[in-house]
Amino acid sequence: MTSVIQSIETLLVDLPTIRPHKLSMTTMACQTLVIVRMRHSDGIEGLGEGTTIGGLAYGPESPESIKCNIDAYLAPLLIGQPSGNVNALRALLNRHARGNMIAKSALETALLDAQGKRLGLSVAELLGGARQAHLPVLWTLASGDTAKDIEEAQLRLEQRRHGDFKLKIGANPVKQDVRHVATIKEALGDRASVRVDVNQAWDESTAVYGIQALQDAGIELIEQAIPAREHAGLIRLADRFNVPMLADEAVQDARDGLDLARGGFSGAFALKIAKSGGLQGVLELAHVAQAAGIGLYGGTLLEGTIGTAASLHAWATLPEMAWGTEMFGPLLLKDDIVVEPLRYREFGVDLPAGPGLGITLDEDKLAHYARK
Repeated sequence: MTSVIQSIETLLVDLPTIRPHKLSMTTMACQTLVIVRMRHSDGIEGLGEGTTIGGLAYGPESPESIKCNIDAYLAPLLIGQPSGNVNALRALLNRHARGNMIAKSALETALLDAQGKRLGLSVAELLGGARQAHLPVLWTLASGDTAKDIEEAQLRLEQRRHGDFKLKIGANPVKQDVRHVATIKEALGDRASVRVDVNQAWDESTAVYGIQALQDAGIELIEQAIPAREHAGLIRLADRFNVPMLADEAVQDARDGLDLARGGFSGAFALKIAKSGGLQGVLELAHVAQAAGIGLYGGTLLEGTIGTAASLHAWATLPEMAWGTEMFGPLLLKDDIVVEPLRYREFGVDLPAGPGLGITLDEDKLAHYARK
């Protein structure tokens, strides 16, 4: 008999971070994960995760709205439906609900996790197979303190945990941010690549000044310097400077990717399962980038282990990413809710083994951190 979806439970899980994490729009001391537990009539449970940054500071979905919209609108569409046809269920959600990409990503992850467990295949195998089992991972320096960031980077290099670093800037005046970044790059020298993420904080004229100074300081990649919808400005910046531009918030899905590619954008796209509505949507964007000769970068919304594992399964199916990944989210958290954490080593992370995502919940930890 065909298995059907029996129930979908969502939990808000609040996990403290190891240090304040400063971005241009907020400073985080806690990360809230929306954990999805999808149970099927054949006894299989699929796990998913929807995560964003700083409540509503980053985007239009908050942890609370993700949970509410799944519970009230999206779960009722899926309950009672056959479990195995992920494409049909994805189309059903898109037909009846606009936006809500993080919520949809969490549900698609749970569907794929369950189907992998059902068939004895990893999620990467469901997506065609992994080309790599170990992916590079950079570390984001976001304490806001130059000396602390240098010390943190040097420790990560000595531990062979991370060999590339990204700096979150944009909250301070541009000259102050440039001094901060240039000092860190000078301290690290040729031992590490240094990139920056401006998180849309600059207008185009400020970006021209800031990017020139960052390029002169030896910075290797500039992420989303100007607001997301200013595609023409992003293309002009990519044409003007030698240092590549990384489009993040500007490129949500394959249609955005096609728009930028048609406009002549050169540089790279930041892939995130959350902003593209799931693994299949983000791979559609990746294929547009590949066809246009645009580089790839595996991005994060600071997901915990479940969301990070889902992203890794998607990235593993792609050719080697020109700009690596930033799948460090679990390392930013003081604790975890899984039995076996992801294995970070040798400047990267191993793809989880086993059927589905290869992740098992720690029920005691989940109960401890779940919001009452």
